[in-house]
Amino acid sequence: MKFIVSAALAALLVAVASVANAGAREDLAAFAIGLRGLDGQFSQDVFDPQGRRKESSSGRVALSAPHLFRWEYRQPYVQLVLADGKTVWVYDPDLKQASRRPQGAEEASSPLAVLLDPARLDRDFIVKEAGDADGLSWLSIQPRSAEAGFRSARLGFLRNQLLRMEYEDALGQRTEIRFSGWKRNPAFAAGTFVFTPPAGVDVIGG
Repeated sequence: MKFIVSAALAALLVAVASVANAGAREDLAAFAIGLRGLDGQFSQDVFDPQGRRKESSSGRVALSAPHLFRWEYRQPYVQLVLADGKTVWVYDPDLKQASRRPQGAEEASSPLAVLLDPARLDRDFIVKEAGDADGLSWLSIQPRSAEAGFRSARLGFLRNQLLRMEYEDALGQRTEIRFSGWKRNPAFAAGTFVFTPPAGVDVIGG
């Protein structure tokens, strides 16, 4: 399927959003207080291990604590990755196909869970201040679990906003994501985190 490599992981990492420049680690802990949801826009580039760009896309991301997310590609074509707390859905309307799998270990080991329980940060990740570059303050996150689905990640912050995220998967593929228009704790429309396969769509997985 198109543009879904590590999309669920990316959507969960987005939740570590909106920290200031006084020290990404300290501001992350402060930001976790009272966070229940995020809604914003993204643009994404995927590079192969040799640094060649493979894919470009853009769309909307929405997250609601503790386990809900919606990663919606709108350009160059539509695709949806959605987690409803029990199931992760990937829907491709062009192919009239939807796949589903249980929402499990990969999501449980993500930074999303850490926002609700900051004490898990050092238990589940190796976290380091990564200095300043490209006008941003960077935080480096490396999962301790091999089930996390990614090798390493960097989060770039400026003026109380997460503007960039970069992560590398186990095959050396690198993804860069740029964020804009964040809304903190928005009132989500009914059905934002619900997916029902339309009539005529093939459903794969159980």
